[in-house]
Amino acid sequence: MRDVQFGELPFLKYDQDVRLCVYSPDGTSFTVGLFDGNINVYATSNWERTWILSGHRQIVDNVVYSPNGDRIVSGSYDTTVRVWDVATGDCLYIFVGHTSEIVSIAYSPQGTVIASSDRDGTVRLWDMDSGECRSIISGYGRGINSVAYSPQGDQIVSGDSDKVVRLWDVETGECRQTMVGHTGGLKKVLFSPKGDYIASTSYDKTVRLWNVGSGPSRKISNHHNDAVMDLKYSPKRNQVVSCSKDSTIRLWDAETGFCCRTLTGHSDRVNEISYSPQEDHLASCSHDKTVRLWDVESGACLHTLAGHTNAVYHVTFSSRGDQIASSGPDNTVRLWNVNTGECQHILIGHSNDVWFVTYSPQGDQVASAGMDRVVKLWDLVTGACQHTLTGHSKGIQRIAYSPNGNQIASASDDTTVRLWNVKTGMCSHIFIGHQKDVTRVVYSPRGDQVASAGFHDKTVRLWDAESGECLHTI
Repeated sequence: MRDVQFGELPFLKYDQDVRLCVYSPDGTSFTVGLFDGNINVYATSNWERTWILSGHRQIVDNVVYSPNGDRIVSGSYDTTVRVWDVATGDCLYIFVGHTSEIVSIAYSPQGTVIASSDRDGTVRLWDMDSGECRSIISGYGRGINSVAYSPQGDQIVSGDSDKVVRLWDVETGECRQTMVGHTGGLKKVLFSPKGDYIASTSYDKTVRLWNVGSGPSRKISNHHNDAVMDLKYSPKRNQVVSCSKDSTIRLWDAETGFCCRTLTGHSDRVNEISYSPQEDHLASCSHDKTVRLWDVESGACLHTLAGHTNAVYHVTFSSRGDQIASSGPDNTVRLWNVNTGECQHILIGHSNDVWFVTYSPQGDQVASAGMDRVVKLWDLVTGACQHTLTGHSKGIQRIAYSPNGNQIASASDDTTVRLWNVKTGMCSHIFIGHQKDVTRVVYSPRGDQVASAGFHDKTVRLWDAESGECLHTI
């Protein structure tokens, strides 16, 4: 292994399973985790082994460096997490408390906190100065499908595939309330405008309304004949509207749970619904390739907007309520005039499915993203593409504007969340921590935090929008 020249690849041979290998942040150190519980550390300048870190009694499946590279953290099947000094090879801390094998570990961006999770679904946050466990977060068995902030920004609600709705404290990361009653995985959760109750939809064909602060659901609405795909509130009318795979849209009284009206007309599943800002109109999009505009008061269909050549995934109103944007797998975004039903612009530029589209808070711009791994910003007057935001290595599931419209957050299948400057199109932060695809992203009402959810890694992460630090993993 001596005298390795530029361009040569060193060959490290072992007589046992090599579980993982990882470089230090500056590339000067290389670490290998082994089946027997040992960890080998090499200097990449000459590929000499500098340390054998011994202490774990079983397989080491997780190793990460601190952001500055001076420490190594390892997680093992022996249920412990160990912190090692890279310069001396000494074990600084042994974190004990997990009851099953460690499946993932992560540093906070500042290197002050370590998060570790185990096979039983428990996350522990460890203080790197004291070695103490700051908090224990547990509860998830399967993936998270939906997450939303409360209007006050002090709580987060999540819905998962284990049929459970959970309420979390943003400051402490603790679970305040667990709501059980659905018999199918959750599709969507959201707060009422006052934050006093939560609505949830499920693949069990029901809509449930939960009191914040007490467990039982206030009402159950089970008039749909198939999975409920989307849910929206109307604060002015105190209504909840839902759409389903059964091709119908239903309006519910939020106080009584009574179904006020059923809107029919789509010939295939209804994927999404959106209230106009004035809440007098409702837009729906469907697998039948159309967008429909409805009068909320009468239930009449005002326009059927046809033009997409494939299913329509997403629909949303502009901030003024005079325009609708829709997108789908025909690779286009279409902008429709609410009054006339005419298509004003066809935004062409994406090379694959457009999964999501949203208007800026000021209403002068629309952003779109999807399978082609880019975010595009479009001028509403001309229909011209102002910026193409590149950086993600896989499809982008969701995008969200900050409340002031200066930033866009994007959540991707590449496990990252990115924050972009709307004016320059530059990426200001990359949030790294999720272990698998990130499916949801939202800003807090004040815009100082970003929440992201991963379906397959079963976590919600709260990020500081200014510093990029991960505040909590729940």
